[in-house]
Amino acid sequence: MYKYILRRLILMIPTLIGISILVFTLTQVVPGGPVEQFMNKLKFGGSGDTGRAGAEITEELRTELNKLYGFDRPIHIRYFKWMGNLLQGNLGDSYEYKEPVSSVIVQKLPVSLTFGIFSFFLVYLISIPLGIFKAIKDGSPFDTASSLLLFVTYSIPPFAFAIVLIVLFCGGTFLDWFPLQGLHSDDFEEFTQFEKITDYLHHIILPLFAYVIGQFAVTSMMMKNSFLEQISQDYVRTAKAKGLSQTKIYFKHVLRNALIPIATEIGDFLTIFLSGSILIEQIFGLDGIGMLNYQSILTRDYPVVLAIIMMAAFARMLGSLLSDVLYVVLDPKVSFE
Repeated sequence: MYKYILRRLILMIPTLIGISILVFTLTQVVPGGPVEQFMNKLKFGGSGDTGRAGAEITEELRTELNKLYGFDRPIHIRYFKWMGNLLQGNLGDSYEYKEPVSSVIVQKLPVSLTFGIFSFFLVYLISIPLGIFKAIKDGSPFDTASSLLLFVTYSIPPFAFAIVLIVLFCGGTFLDWFPLQGLHSDDFEEFTQFEKITDYLHHIILPLFAYVIGQFAVTSMMMKNSFLEQISQDYVRTAKAKGLSQTKIYFKHVLRNALIPIATEIGDFLTIFLSGSILIEQIFGLDGIGMLNYQSILTRDYPVVLAIIMMAAFARMLGSLLSDVLYVVLDPKVSFE
């Protein structure tokens, strides 16, 4: 197992290098780069710079901007410089925010962490028991009704569900139970610690449900089908013939094997650190990684885009490795040696 993990970690290096070359090249050759963005602001007075609107764009200015952003050097030289800084933990400086990329990401990370971690536990703590109970009660009215409800929730786009929640529970014609936007109240700093926690939870309930609404159906049905498949195996019939109780059979023998397909997805939880939903964050006024990535692409803030993509790729590969390890833990018959 340890040799396999070491091999996978070593193989990540060329994979990350390949991803970095591809992504860096794409960001450098797409039109509308940071130089063009800056000149458009000068020409049209964007971002509130109305006092400089209509400024003359000269070749000298273009040359200075290319030098400022490093575009005066060949692309391979720029790549090696960027990669060298990356290996030293330096993600560069944001063109848009005028501060280190690491600081920008850290400022936006709490939002994505909150919804990623809460959604992970919420989905699995509800979907796994629900899937097991649906399998045990397969074909019953409960199974039919819950399946219908799950499929309905799965068919609703998260952003549409978010709008429905706002209309129903955020004042106006119907109920006024939850705040409309943000993660805390305006006077948050004046609250006690307990009041801060309750206020924070009060603000994240609606966006959290909008965030996870479509994930319940997939995990629940996967758990149900996996559990049903294990129930039909010979070892279950043998255990019943030996007189073991149904509870013991299900939760000591069947459950462990039924969790194997679920384990292949659990490793994806590492991507929650850099995940986000642009539409959900926009609707609920949340300033997270999703909006940061989207806005950075629009403004051609290449250092931020590159940092998020590379960190997400590394998290995805670590998650895949973790899933493989969990697979072996749950199924001793599998070995990577």
